[in-house]
Amino acid sequence: MNDLVSLPTLDGPLSDTFGRIHNNLRISVTDRCNLRCTYCMAEDVVFMDKKELLTFEEIHRFVEIVAPLGIDKIRLTGGEPLLRRDLARLIAMLREVPGIKDIGLTTNGILLAPMAQSLFDAGLRRINISLDALDPDRFRQLARRDGLEKVLAGIHAAKKAGFDPVKINAVTIRGISDGEVVPLARFAREHGLEMRFIEYMPIGADNWEREKVYFAHEILEQIETHVAPLVPATNYDPKAPAMEFNYLDGAGRVGIIASVSRPFCMTCNRVRLTAEGKLRNCLFALDEVDLKPLLRGGAATSEIAALVRENIWRKWEGHEINTARFVKPQRTMHAIGG
Repeated sequence: MNDLVSLPTLDGPLSDTFGRIHNNLRISVTDRCNLRCTYCMAEDVVFMDKKELLTFEEIHRFVEIVAPLGIDKIRLTGGEPLLRRDLARLIAMLREVPGIKDIGLTTNGILLAPMAQSLFDAGLRRINISLDALDPDRFRQLARRDGLEKVLAGIHAAKKAGFDPVKINAVTIRGISDGEVVPLARFAREHGLEMRFIEYMPIGADNWEREKVYFAHEILEQIETHVAPLVPATNYDPKAPAMEFNYLDGAGRVGIIASVSRPFCMTCNRVRLTAEGKLRNCLFALDEVDLKPLLRGGAATSEIAALVRENIWRKWEGHEINTARFVKPQRTMHAIGG
């Protein structure tokens, strides 16, 4: 972690000591999930008591506090966020916060089909759906639950509701799901979806085995060999976590999130709020700031804003996955927020 040489300013953008400006807030609305994906959580996971979760009103107040500080982009996550009852109401509430320009959602898609239209009508416009395999047996191996047909129905419902683009997230693990790269890429091209492949990261309950990382260049080689040639995209946000590529024939786009082989820490603009109100300035952070007592206890806006500024100011240079100094967080992905 960087040595602190000064204190954060009380105005201006949300910056850290490396000059990174933060405008992207990921909010987990629940730690509960209806799948048990091997790279995310334990089979015998114990979830938090629902009373521990921030209420919609507390989430709304936090967003009202950070929007004037420069936060203009929000992504709702979990756990599985669609397990949080009446989520469309929260989306509608957040859409009304001055300064918020963009609200997205990451879901496993199991519950999406009957909810897609109400989410779109509430103001949600960006959606990412997790789908690691099209083979039912492989899907069950990774998710430790059935549900592939429900996910596919959710994808089609999202398209019908008006979401454009619909992005598909797939974690690719060597020897387990690397054989799904080509089928998923073809599926996305056929149905007008944007595919996102994610390198296997050390954030699950199991011991992480680096040799199971299926690297970005291998994913791209599979696609170019068996699907269609790709060219680097030019019209995308350089601070986004995915390296983006367009098919040469114009029929679609592919993104690669290479957290292990090509870390993007030095362009990171994200901060996270966990379901129970802990602020994390990095997915792999080893410490957190507990904001729930302040939000629940009526603390002054200025006090909460100052804590947010300080937490982001103290953000480290990067997660150091590729060094001997890396320490795996005690929390798994479902408890942090995807």
